[in-house]
Amino acid sequence: MKKYIYIPFALLSFILVMSCTNGTDSVSGSQIDTSPPILNDLDIWLRSNFVEPYNIEVLYKWDINDTDVDRFLHPPYEVSVQPVAEALQKVWIEPYTALGGADFIKKIAPRQFTFVGSFNYNPNSPTITLGIAEAGAKITLFNIDFLDFTDINSIKQPLKTVQHEYGHILNQNNPIDIEYGLINPENYSAQWFNREDEEARELGYITAYGSSDENEDFVEMVSEMLTNSKEEFDAIVESIQNEESKAIIRQKEAMVAEYYKTEFDIDIYELQALTAAATAELVN
Repeated sequence: MKKYIYIPFALLSFILVMSCTNGTDSVSGSQIDTSPPILNDLDIWLRSNFVEPYNIEVLYKWDINDTDVDRFLHPPYEVSVQPVAEALQKVWIEPYTALGGADFIKKIAPRQFTFVGSFNYNPNSPTITLGIAEAGAKITLFNIDFLDFTDINSIKQPLKTVQHEYGHILNQNNPIDIEYGLINPENYSAQWFNREDEEARELGYITAYGSSDENEDFVEMVSEMLTNSKEEFDAIVESIQNEESKAIIRQKEAMVAEYYKTEFDIDIYELQALTAAATAELVN
């Protein structure tokens, strides 16, 4: 009985081996698409201005898995992409390069920007997320389809977001002295969105969001300084009625300036002047 069991098995094994040996001509090609991508003019421009010089990808064609699947988000119109990318180039990359050197952005930068056309409304909260930084490697900018390049305040919105998120990246690489967070920690609040900016300033924070915790406090100081000219920033500070709070913000300003000079050998007031001039030039 065993004889009749083993013989068919041996024959079957032989047939299978022969089939594998003689079937090389039937092997299909790779299932991976290795053909070069088709690039439009915008893709070529982004490669020339971001990928090649700085190894930064600007992602504007994406699927839902590249963003939060619980939000109602959509990719931007192509016409919205280059104006925002040019704004980043002129107001963020070029000023830092001018003062920090040709390799500054190459060494310390997010490696990907994701552009989103729609607003990012936060569920169960009266707030809108303007940008997200992920582990210092990726920054997502929202609502770029709704920017008005005839209005400087509209243009400042994504630029402030980038300066804010880039401040986080710099701070992750070179942390600011812990004394910064000890200046006035008593009014940090997770309910910061219940405050107006003016109210937060009377407590010693440059914006309401800056009153959420010491890390946001620091980067909000950076972003407010680099989104406004010195004259505009001084006007904001001088509008504060509480003299003690005004002095606190000036103390934080001095620490930010010292941080930039000590850690990166950059005069933040020179950087502020360059970013303010570049922003003004963007207005159509």
